[in-house]
Amino acid sequence: MGFGRICMIYFDNSATTLKKPSEVAEAVRYAINHFGNAGRSFYDASAAASREIYAARAEIAKLIGSDEPLSVAFTSSATESLNLVIAGLVRESDHVISTVLEHNSVLRPLYLSGCELSFMDCDELGSPDIGSLKSLINAKTKFLVCTHGSNVTGNVTDVRSLYEFCMANEITMILDIAQTFGSIPVDFDTADIFCFTGHKSLFGPQGTGGIITTRDFDFDIMKTGGAGHGSFQHFQSKNMPDIFEVGTLNSPGLYGLQKGVRYINELGIDKILEKTTRLMNLFYDGIVGLENVKIYGAFSESIRLPIVSLAVAGFTSPELAERLYKDFDIATRAGIHCAPLLHKRLDTADSGLVRFSFSYFNTEDEVESGISALREIAHG
Repeated sequence: MGFGRICMIYFDNSATTLKKPSEVAEAVRYAINHFGNAGRSFYDASAAASREIYAARAEIAKLIGSDEPLSVAFTSSATESLNLVIAGLVRESDHVISTVLEHNSVLRPLYLSGCELSFMDCDELGSPDIGSLKSLINAKTKFLVCTHGSNVTGNVTDVRSLYEFCMANEITMILDIAQTFGSIPVDFDTADIFCFTGHKSLFGPQGTGGIITTRDFDFDIMKTGGAGHGSFQHFQSKNMPDIFEVGTLNSPGLYGLQKGVRYINELGIDKILEKTTRLMNLFYDGIVGLENVKIYGAFSESIRLPIVSLAVAGFTSPELAERLYKDFDIATRAGIHCAPLLHKRLDTADSGLVRFSFSYFNTEDEVESGISALREIAHG
């Protein structure tokens, strides 16, 4: 039984990368047949899982510029990471600053915490108003939680400026790097805590993600159970990575993630950024100015994510995405992209947008096919 279309052109890489380095799938297959339970014993199958998971920590630490692999804790996703970090740190009495660009993986844990919230607005291109930050701070401000790059517009936030402000005002900065880690350079000295996913631009399997900390934090224990050590202690260790890693780790997924991140480290993030930017610019240049097509985002910036979100007059976003897939075998993402505040700000909440997101494994021929399809639909 087959799944999907053989000739499908895949432009939904911001949701998950479909095409990955071949060694990722090979690693998952090998681990399923050869790995035991990591950190639970000394026999070969268990020890092999432990070694490769540690190697995955080392590859991730290398990619972000950290020299401490044990600052990396693994979870199932960026969503779980953000939930654990926010629930483990933010109190109802705290004031937290965020932005209107955020994904619901940031917004909903913050709403649930009951904290006082203030949001940085953005301009008509979706770029955050960093200049307003000083006016949002108050005596109870403890955290700034924000995305590094928008999954709707592809705009990249000036996180270095945000972090300098946070350090000057003793604010802890939590950064969502789900879209940027593996796509553009992410530096260890631009936030206090990073939350990432494995299945997007890190080329790992779904069900992988993690948390990276730059120093010790007094997290509340949000998950507890078996850890393979300290079994007589009543409570879970608060040390990294133990505080977030309870039960059996996803050894096959993390071995696959290790191979995906190693591929990036060996190839070089600059080469990935150069190609995906070239593909994005080719697509943008081919459709900008088309009658009935409106594009969202700031495309004059020197660095941005390989995302182009747009609307075509006469179509809701689901209608346009369906037309692209049924008539042209092109896969995109339609809707609100789990970013409700930004869509309200851009006045696209009613119809949504169609997002084209490109990967290192896309080709110029595929992009040309996307341009041709949009031209035909817009002119029709």
